[in-house]
Amino acid sequence: MEFQLTEEHLAVQQAARDFAQNELLPGVIERDEHQKFPTEQIKMMGELGFLGMMVDPKYGGGGMDTVSYVLAMEEISKVDASASVVMSVNNSLVCWGLEKYGSEEQKMKYLPRLTSGEIIGAFCLSEPEAGSDATMQRTTAVDMGDHYVINGTKNWITNGSTASVYLVIAQTNPELRHKGINALIVEKGTPGFEIGPKENKLGIRGSDTHSLMFTDVKVPKENRIGEDGFGFKFAMSTLNGGRIGIASQALGIASGAYELALKYAKERKAFGVPISQHQAIQFKLADMATNIDAARLLCLQAAADKDAHRDYSKSGAMAKLFASKVAMETTVEAVQIHGGYGFVKEYHVERLMRDAKITQIYEGTSEIQKIVISREILK
Repeated sequence: MEFQLTEEHLAVQQAARDFAQNELLPGVIERDEHQKFPTEQIKMMGELGFLGMMVDPKYGGGGMDTVSYVLAMEEISKVDASASVVMSVNNSLVCWGLEKYGSEEQKMKYLPRLTSGEIIGAFCLSEPEAGSDATMQRTTAVDMGDHYVINGTKNWITNGSTASVYLVIAQTNPELRHKGINALIVEKGTPGFEIGPKENKLGIRGSDTHSLMFTDVKVPKENRIGEDGFGFKFAMSTLNGGRIGIASQALGIASGAYELALKYAKERKAFGVPISQHQAIQFKLADMATNIDAARLLCLQAAADKDAHRDYSKSGAMAKLFASKVAMETTVEAVQIHGGYGFVKEYHVERLMRDAKITQIYEGTSEIQKIVISREILK
């Protein structure tokens, strides 16, 4: 069965490619080295419609399908995974979660500003003792009648200091375990809400990752998403879509490394001929190209499932599991093909290799994806 992209898909893909090459590529090494958040570039992404691609136009979004989102994520991730993770969180987790499950008042209040890039959002689930096991939330949201009081800590939060809107998952009724969890909208500047130091990371160093501390933070009841106790279902449903975004990021990292390796192999000579003419290099390139095409098809299948309103739990987890593995393997081989130059920053592949590793960790480790997949196939 042939998967044919529409003219609109191709236009989105080209626009993302042009933006990545013209606006993200200049300065990407410096941003990585100095852990500099791509502020101006993210603002431009909002203006171009990349921060709310799937949101209904009545809330300021692009009204595009998930396939378009996958195509754009791949192109931007080829160049700057720090920028693409901001795009992923804002699209897949924050905007999608709010549009799918938020009240009309919440949508009107936040989505137009989130989609335009005026503000960006953060998704706050992980904790020191509740990463893979999201049911073990230690952050509490005590029901005080007309408001909640939040206490606790969140870890590894992307957009931790640059976000203005935070979707916080917290436990209200511990005796109910996962059925007692709520999702609350917390705005930056709320008294008692503090942002910890920036994490000094191996990869995606341009994105800002922080711990967040909540001390007697008062949040009005109207900031709860869904009914009381809906928070765990909200988090799991949102993460299903988030996996498609991260799978697409991993695909882009792999694809970017492959393109650099292919170009280098055609130019670099050894024993009197380009190294691309040596069978050892040809085998590496063949494996890379095959795995990337397979990862892309998995990403597009998951996107197509989501757009068709089919269950995409399995296809999303498969895409994320395989694409992240391909990203790690492909970037390692890209460094190998570059030889000593692969260790040099100006050739980009060492950065892509460092960026690739996180795709096997966030939105659930590879082991978590296997649990999701096995649960689905054993139903």
